[in-house]
Amino acid sequence: MRVTLQRVKSAQVTVAGQEIGAIQQGLLLFVGIAPDDDAIIVRKMAQKIVKMRIFEDTDGKMNLSLAQINGHILSISQFTLYADTRKGNRPSFQDAAQPALAEQLYQEFNRALTNELGQPVATGEFGADMQITAVNDGPVTINLELPHA
Repeated sequence: MRVTLQRVKSAQVTVAGQEIGAIQQGLLLFVGIAPDDDAIIVRKMAQKIVKMRIFEDTDGKMNLSLAQINGHILSISQFTLYADTRKGNRPSFQDAAQPALAEQLYQEFNRALTNELGQPVATGEFGADMQITAVNDGPVTINLELPHA
């Protein structure tokens, strides 16, 4: 499982011109699922993200978690995180999970985030052509990966 997270002041996602998800301060997540991912991996990733201390305290140090600042999450499915660009100029996406599995685990991930954070998570629409707007904070962008042991 791969997640690229961005610390944001605000973020929103639209589909066909309609806003379907929006947050204020928090994290914008781009979520990629691999074929061998499972519910255990997505729960571990959700726990890691909610507990990461990447928000500034009163001294300007990255020392606070999302929960500590009462932040929000916007989660966007993003199979292109598994792009393989080693050969040629056209990426291959064979390392991404098939849509049925990816959607199931993406939904499980969002439920796990909701449970860990204690509040609903805003989401995009799986498989849709989405437009995402964000005001990055910092900027702070971190790539996370949790492979199987």
